[in-house]
Parts: sequence; structure tokens; C-alpha cells
Amino acid sequence: MESLETLLSVLRQNHLKITPQRRLILEILVDDASHPTVDQVYQQVITVMPNVSRTTVYNTLHELVALGVLIEVQDMGAGGGRYDTNASQHHHLLCTHCHTLLDIERDFPELELTPVEACGYRIARHQVTFYGVCPCCQQALASQEESI
Repeated sequence: MESLETLLSVLRQNHLKITPQRRLILEILVDDASHPTVDQVYQQVITVMPNVSRTTVYNTLHELVALGVLIEVQDMGAGGGRYDTNASQHHHLLCTHCHTLLDIERDFPELELTPVEACGYRIARHQVTFYGVCPCCQQALASQEESI
């Protein structure tokens, strides 16, 4: 995860103004390792700046993805994208019950595609998400089954 100053520096290098809204969104992202959705970021933003629109948050997140500051992680369980300030190559572990999303700092070299498998694509990056049920949810589900 990058520091706030590093992220602000990337904005400056790309000639983007450091608006109060952009700064607040970056502060929220740097402090939130949960890989928040647009709506989760928006809810945090409006507690500080009630007049900021959801569109502003959405557009800012997409600008940051385009700059390579954020990566978007698809959450098939919740039906949307989540945002990760760790833009280095890594993978994820997702609980299909509570939607907790964790980073996995391990590479899987066997995932490299052969030229035939790549079908002419120039692969920019890859990301693997393992889907399962976290220990807390397993325990909660077991407790529910016992009470039935």
C-alpha cells in the first residue's frame, strides 16, 4: 500500500489538481485495507463533505485506476468492483458469506499463459481470487446449524 504523500505525488506528476475531494478520497483509501466499494467510499466521504456527489467519488476512483494508483478487484459475490491501493501484482481471498477481501502476497508462476493460450493478447496483469468461507463465518454457520 502506498502512502498518502506518494499518491498525491502521482496526481501532481500527472498534472491533476489536489482538490479537497480527491485528497479526502485518497485519505480514506490509504486508511482502509478492506478494499471498499464505491458506495462505501462515498458513505465515508459524505460524513466529512456532505455535498460531494456519488459521481465525483466514482469518477475519482476511475481516474486513480487509470493512473495505476488503484486496482479494481471484481467481487462476484457482492456484484461489483472494490478498490485496492496495493497496485503491485498480488491476488485475493474472498469470503462468499461476509465479503471480506484479503490480499495474498504470493505469485503463481504456473498461471503464465503460452502464446497460443493468450490468443494474441498482450497480458498487462493478472489477478486470481480464491472464493471460500472465512473462519468466522464458518463458525457462525456451524452455530446456526446447531441451533436448528
